[in-house]
Amino acid sequence: MPRVGIPQGSSVRLLIYLLFAIQLVSMGAMEMSGPFWPVHLRQLTSNDALFSFASTAVYVGPMLGIILTSAFWGRIGDRYGHKLMMIRALAGLSLTQLGLALCGDIWVILVLRFLQGAFAGYIAPAQAYGVSIEAPSRRARLFAILQISTNVGSLLGAVAGGLILDHATFFWINIVASGLCALCTVVAALTLPDVAPAGKTSADSVPSSPSHPGLYNPLTLSLLGIMGLLLLARMLPQTSFSLYVSSTFDVSNALVGLCYGLLALGFILCATTWSRYFEQRNPTQTLRAITAIVIACMTLTAMAGLTRQPLVFAIVYFAWGVLLGATTPVLTALISKSTDNSRQGQVLGLAQGVSQTASIIGISLGALLSQVYGLQYTYLYVSLAYGVALLPLVLLRVRSAEVLDRASE
Repeated sequence: MPRVGIPQGSSVRLLIYLLFAIQLVSMGAMEMSGPFWPVHLRQLTSNDALFSFASTAVYVGPMLGIILTSAFWGRIGDRYGHKLMMIRALAGLSLTQLGLALCGDIWVILVLRFLQGAFAGYIAPAQAYGVSIEAPSRRARLFAILQISTNVGSLLGAVAGGLILDHATFFWINIVASGLCALCTVVAALTLPDVAPAGKTSADSVPSSPSHPGLYNPLTLSLLGIMGLLLLARMLPQTSFSLYVSSTFDVSNALVGLCYGLLALGFILCATTWSRYFEQRNPTQTLRAITAIVIACMTLTAMAGLTRQPLVFAIVYFAWGVLLGATTPVLTALISKSTDNSRQGQVLGLAQGVSQTASIIGISLGALLSQVYGLQYTYLYVSLAYGVALLPLVLLRVRSAEVLDRASE
């Protein structure tokens, strides 16, 4: 029996499209300022040490906020409903963007950016709400669609922010972003139906069973760890990408930007196709396929590190993006299915925290390695990191296949 308040049939598809639109607009609004914070901070101080610290902290701060609070907000959503948490997050985004628009002190900006992550983490409650209305067999497609909306929003938001900054001040970037997030808050509040939390219904208020184990069980933790390692590998070249491409291939900035965009383009074009493919596979078959994909990523990134032909590098980067569409969304769906329905908000919040932690470690480690050993080995480090992620993935396949299959039933 479906839980009270869950839409049925074609209305679910409309709600998924609405979630896609809300996430695209809100994440795009946040990314309008993303590339330009160093430009703005440079105008606020002439102290080089403070600028260096602030230009890093302004990006790390929101990640730390998400790491510290995402599981907590997930537990609140499991108890009181994930729509409420979406509204809370969107309102938090709007208010913090308004504060950033009005603030001219660097330290206050850094505090607001931390609070933005702590109080306005939107992605995890949106995923949990989607899980509450979507069929379990289509969760990989749901997570792929939502991640595509984030990627498209990031690309469009950065372009829109640049256009605003060309014709106005940084103040207007944050004001427009605040207004867009406020609009998304109203749309979510008025159009998304309330769905009763799973833990408050008789059908699901049962103890964890072997087929649906508790949150902190070895299976879920293993999947979270593997997802974190894959994200860490993906983020290693983040800080050194433009320097690596321009110094290795001697190409224009436009071509550097094109290569960077090819990764996102590959993901956007193929993520839903991958999700449809994995819908027809059980967890054991899924892990086998992901193992092959990780081996392919390891091979491709080694090729990216060895080639000195810009065309080959661009093709490899696009192919890498295609493969990435089969990693995080599919693993997130496995993590969701391995956990009881009454704890979806908490486990997806935990997954979001793991993602942010892995991103911080990957970015920091990549920057350190490039400074100590040089740019020329950047993508060989990425290939090695995929090799490290391959070991626990193979071990999980051997030890937990039967448990995964039971959890998906």
